This record gives sequence, structure tokens and C-alpha cells, in this order.
Amino acid sequence: MQMSDSREIAASPEEVWKAILDPEVLKQCVPGCEAMEGSPEEGFDATVVQKVGPVKAKFSGKVTLSDMVAPSSLKLSGEGKGGAAGFAKGEAAVTLAPSGNGGTLLTYDVDAKVGGKLAQLGSRVIDGFAKKMADQFFQNFQETVEGPAAAAAPEETAAPAAAPAPAAAEEPQEEKKGFFKRLFS
Repeated sequence: MQMSDSREIAASPEEVWKAILDPEVLKQCVPGCEAMEGSPEEGFDATVVQKVGPVKAKFSGKVTLSDMVAPSSLKLSGEGKGGAAGFAKGEAAVTLAPSGNGGTLLTYDVDAKVGGKLAQLGSRVIDGFAKKMADQFFQNFQETVEGPAAAAAPEETAAPAAAPAPAAAEEPQEEKKGFFKRLFS
């Protein structure tokens, strides 16, 4: 299966590069990751627990980095074994480019394969799961790199527009209470 996407991150390419090579950052970003150790030069060993359809498995795997051109591109290659559940392996070509607003445009192209019980689930389930995992990883990565201040900023701008809603929402709740009081009286 193949998929591609891009995401704009509010940080310089150098900051994004540093984060993508940090095992602690990666551990926070990989959904279901229980352990992540290693270095960019030697690769990372990871333990991930995931449920794909009816199959839940603990995968032990290795991720290696190659074709590194700091701070603009690299290739991530990984393979994980989940015992009777099967295996997953794939590669992702990641590019980082300065965006027009001072941030970084992160683009990725992924090619992944699965085998064992996982492959028996069918391509529709596997493709959907893989897309969800990639989206979740890069969403987590973006939030980790940008930090809590950047993540809170959109909420702060949305808060004034949402302020009148609680007052309006309280009135119907009072009516509901009255309705239920009358119903059970």
C-alpha cells in the first residue's frame, strides 16, 4: 500500500529535523508505542501495541534512517514482528522544506506491506488503519514540535466566538430539567 501527504509545522526545518531524530519525541508520537531506544546512526528499537480490526498484537521492530540530508530529507525504513499476528514493514521518504510563513512543510511518501493474520483482514481494513496511524503520528509530531503554546493559540482565538454559546445552552438545560420534573411528578 502506498500513501502520501503533507503537513505544515510552525517551526523551522532545523527544529523539525532535530525532533524527527529524537527517540523521546518519536516515542511520544507513535500511537501505542511502549518503548523507543536507539540513535539515528544505529537505528531505533521500538515496541508498539496495536489493535487492527480483531487482531491485537505487540510488535517489536527496528527503524533505520538512511539517505539523510540535514535538514531537508531522510528515509525511514522499518520492520515489526507481531508473532502470530504477522509482520509489517515499510519505508517512508520524508522531506522538509521552508514554508512561506516561516514554518516547515513536511511531506511524506509511504510504502508499506503486511503479512500473516494482518494480511487476512483485507486491504480495505489495512489501508484504513495505515492511513489513520500515519495521520495520528504526524498530528502528534506536529503538536509535539509546535509545543503547547501553538496548540492553545487556535483555541484562544475561538474562545470569544464560543463564549455566548454556554449561556444559550444553559437555558434549554433548565427547560429539560423542568420537563423531567413534570414527567416524574
